[in-house]
Amino acid sequence: MRRCAARARRVVAAAAAAGLMAGCAGPNPRDPLESYNRAMFAFNDRLDRAVLRPVAEGYKAVLPEFVRTGVTNFFSNLGDVWIGINNFLQGKVEEGLSDTFRVAINTTFGLGGLLDVASEMRLEKHNEDFGQTLAVWGVGSGPYIVLPIFGPSTLRDTGGFGVDYWYGYAPTYVLKDVNPPHRVTWRNGIATLEFINVRANLLGATNVLEQAALDKYAFTRDFWLRRRRSLIYDGSPPPEKEPEEEEEDTAPPPGGRSSNDAIPSIAVAASSSATSSSIVADSVPRAAIIDPSDFNSQDLQP
Repeated sequence: MRRCAARARRVVAAAAAAGLMAGCAGPNPRDPLESYNRAMFAFNDRLDRAVLRPVAEGYKAVLPEFVRTGVTNFFSNLGDVWIGINNFLQGKVEEGLSDTFRVAINTTFGLGGLLDVASEMRLEKHNEDFGQTLAVWGVGSGPYIVLPIFGPSTLRDTGGFGVDYWYGYAPTYVLKDVNPPHRVTWRNGIATLEFINVRANLLGATNVLEQAALDKYAFTRDFWLRRRRSLIYDGSPPPEKEPEEEEEDTAPPPGGRSSNDAIPSIAVAASSSATSSSIVADSVPRAAIIDPSDFNSQDLQP
């Protein structure tokens, strides 16, 4: 509990500082589609206020904390499978093996992933997706894009998102032997549960942003891009260059600090619908938007 409170204070301080800076932010060269993006951001925000947030608040009010913790751990364990594959694809063998052991331990001794035994054994939780893998392989990020419902992304991460869905979303292969009509029903039900759970876990972060940011769109965009860059470089991004010298985030060397040391992702939570964007619709958990694995399981508690 003490650890959670300390992290919460750090996140709130970062959000407040970024919110003040956002009010003075000028045009971002990474955002040539700003006019469209602002319109889509406003649509996502209205959707969140009207539907997503009220449902998440009801979910949080009805289910006790230990149940929500179990749901968070369960989906986090499923996500570790694809995280491990991406670590191997990026040449980070040690991290990939760690992810493999996490899945084995949590599935075996954690009641199918409901308990996060691996973290108690100091096996670190990582955060990888195919968009980050493409960056390691040298693919440029392209322009910043706000997707309908799914929220903040880039051209590269939008392509990675498709791969994350077809190959990385656990229910897709867990349910592959189920009859098609039932498979769709089960997949959509699981996706809905995951989406609501993540949105409920981020209610506090959204409230902080509402009070901190003068321009929610600029806040979310700039902070998301910084966070994404930090994730790509495993928490150790090189110093940012001046705008005229700025290069896209590509090909970081394997290794570096853990992605858990990356910039807190509170800004993405504030994008309202984007808060839950990584799991809306067919619910692909990906770091490119937001994911429970951005936080330790203890940090996700309200």
